[in-house]
Amino acid sequence: MDKAVLLQQIIARLTHDLDVLFGAARTAHEAATHEENIPDNKYDTLALEASYVAQGQANRAQELRRSLELYRQLDVRNCGGTIRLGAQVTLEDGDGATKTVFIGPAEGGLKIGFDGREIMVITSASPLGRELIGRSVNDAVEVETGAGITEYTIVEVL
Repeated sequence: MDKAVLLQQIIARLTHDLDVLFGAARTAHEAATHEENIPDNKYDTLALEASYVAQGQANRAQELRRSLELYRQLDVRNCGGTIRLGAQVTLEDGDGATKTVFIGPAEGGLKIGFDGREIMVITSASPLGRELIGRSVNDAVEVETGAGITEYTIVEVL
């Protein structure tokens, strides 16, 4: 499995999301400044609401730009078996089910279809990420979830 290809897919997805967000922000800005949305009275808040939406989308676009820059600078070379930022980790739970995560600098929760499986991006600030950093194959980690504590065994580190 080539992590450089996975990294490029993450960058492509974030770039696409940023493009979509720019289009939505442009539309919201146009709605906020359109002459038909000039308030008729103090209770007419359509333009104000549209400006809030536009500002929220602009803030999210800024976050995405920062995330893209972090991913463009990310070193995904072999981590020597020790989990660090840029590692791809396969975990197995007590029932034998496996899941693969990629430890990225930002955008935790992003899911990427890659090499026939779903890979979730997590950050080192997440509960699972905090447990994984510095560990290696065959180590066991416990993570508290809404359903209780889940124990995983690390089966692969790339």
